[in-house]
Amino acid sequence: MSSISRIGILTSGGDAPGMNAAIRAVTRSAISQGIDVIGIQQGYLGLINSDFKTLYRRSVGNILHRGGTILKSERCKEFRTKEGREKAFQNLKNHKIDALVSIGGDGTMAGALALSKECGTPCVGIPGTIDNDIYGTDMTIGFDTALNTSTEAIDRVRDTATSHDRIFIVEVMGRDSGYLAISVGVAGGAEQVFIPENPVKVESAIEHIQNGIKTGKKSHILITAEGKKPGRAYDLAEAIRKKTGWEPKICILGHIQRGGAPSAQDRILASRMGQKATEALIAGQTGIMVALQNNSIVAVSFDEIVKNQKRVSMELIELAKLLSH
Repeated sequence: MSSISRIGILTSGGDAPGMNAAIRAVTRSAISQGIDVIGIQQGYLGLINSDFKTLYRRSVGNILHRGGTILKSERCKEFRTKEGREKAFQNLKNHKIDALVSIGGDGTMAGALALSKECGTPCVGIPGTIDNDIYGTDMTIGFDTALNTSTEAIDRVRDTATSHDRIFIVEVMGRDSGYLAISVGVAGGAEQVFIPENPVKVESAIEHIQNGIKTGKKSHILITAEGKKPGRAYDLAEAIRKKTGWEPKICILGHIQRGGAPSAQDRILASRMGQKATEALIAGQTGIMVALQNNSIVAVSFDEIVKNQKRVSMELIELAKLLSH
């Protein structure tokens, strides 16, 4: 028999489409087992500030199709300190919360790992980030929706690029990972993709465009991951202008990639992960993240996640190169 009678749930870091579906799945799965669910507002900040509310079946009704997160999300510097985590732990104790489900990216998983190790709180993570950059899972909640949104935008940009014989540089999200950029590049038929894992020199991109022009190609789409800060597309455009005299147009998709209704795939994935996360806590598991591997939901330890980095597959990189000619 499980000793858990009350589960806390939070979303942390950047929001991702499908987080609400995960909240719904955890809540209804737990309630079906006679377990109370406490929603924690604004991520780990809310955990420190005791910003809690009880969730019921109806509390999570009509949210499956909504983007963002009904629990709000925030990044919390105080939680990165041992004192902050101790305060969060005491708040969990004061509210008789026996275990925690954390939904978010790699920083969220690292926070759950620290809370689990230092305070002994049973914690299970659910990967939710449009970057799809968390080690141990084939797919994160929100990635499919962001990919579809970005690809649709590329299709629209290409119409204009083709109509005016222009070069467009489209910037997508991806601070440390180019998974979204390379996937958008393949799906959108980009001529060149700039990602952290496979640096491309501007001269190489120019040569690629010139070769295309020789064969009669008059419009070109370049994709770049934003890198450490948004605006990398402007740097690329300026470098190309100085070397060639061309005037590339710029389109920065920005936060439009985060919003909107989650795709059917993200809703299903979030629902599966939410149910498995609840099941794992009831079974006494802790210090793990539920993950998608070969279409099965499995458990991956937080230790393994924080020690390893997910890399874009060379297969995708080579495919993008092959099909761009």
